[in-house]
Amino acid sequence: MALIKCDFYSDTLGLSTSMHVILPQQTHTQIGMQNVTGQGLHPTLYLLHGLSDDDSIWLRRTSIERYVANLGIAVVMPQVHRSFYTDMAEGGRYWTFISEELPTLARSFFPLSHQREDNFVAGLSMGGYGAFKLALRKPEQYAAAASLSGALDMVTHLNNTEGSALQQAEMQRIFGSNMAGSENDLLHLLQESQHIQGAKPLLYQCCGTEDFLYEDNQSFRQACEQTDFQLTYEEEAGTHDWGYWDAKIQDVLKWLPLSKRD
Repeated sequence: MALIKCDFYSDTLGLSTSMHVILPQQTHTQIGMQNVTGQGLHPTLYLLHGLSDDDSIWLRRTSIERYVANLGIAVVMPQVHRSFYTDMAEGGRYWTFISEELPTLARSFFPLSHQREDNFVAGLSMGGYGAFKLALRKPEQYAAAASLSGALDMVTHLNNTEGSALQQAEMQRIFGSNMAGSENDLLHLLQESQHIQGAKPLLYQCCGTEDFLYEDNQSFRQACEQTDFQLTYEEEAGTHDWGYWDAKIQDVLKWLPLSKRD
């Protein structure tokens, strides 16, 4: 595998930012690794970080590079700070960045496929929210999306007065004062999904039963069951930690609908 730290300028954000990228590489003599790559442009997994993390975190906390070595897929891990992958009420246009500019730039820098069937997105916590928002708002771009311990009911969090004043102020700066029924409300997007034309992305959702976001995941699961999305749901004992996510990202990779390539 090739591992690239890519620093670049974003016109959408008006600042320099970064992403880490894993690219397939066919090798024959590397000890302890079975690297493979197909012909042509690479299928791609966009792998999203959580609230307190950055674009390096999946590499630092899991063995993602080793896990994808024999799959022949690229992994793009972007930096979005604490934005919730949203065009912020007071801040950067991170939704436009992640949904439009980033894929275009990444494909201009690296040999990545633009075909829907070759593109997938996954993330943890805040990144799980971002992954499902991409799937629900851009179903024509992604064949599958996975949320690991996702923050999936942000309307409830925004209306929750139990958090600190700083936490409440941060949510207001990101989402504004009226998130319910907006394009940032995943439960609303599920209701609107019946109007989606064409194929819907496959969805994978998991959460530990001791996770503080477990109720979020139950709300999303129940709402999703009222739609015709194909949802794979898994839960088991677990908390909001990297031991859980390191194990579950391996399940996500096995679940991805990867096309067989020569």
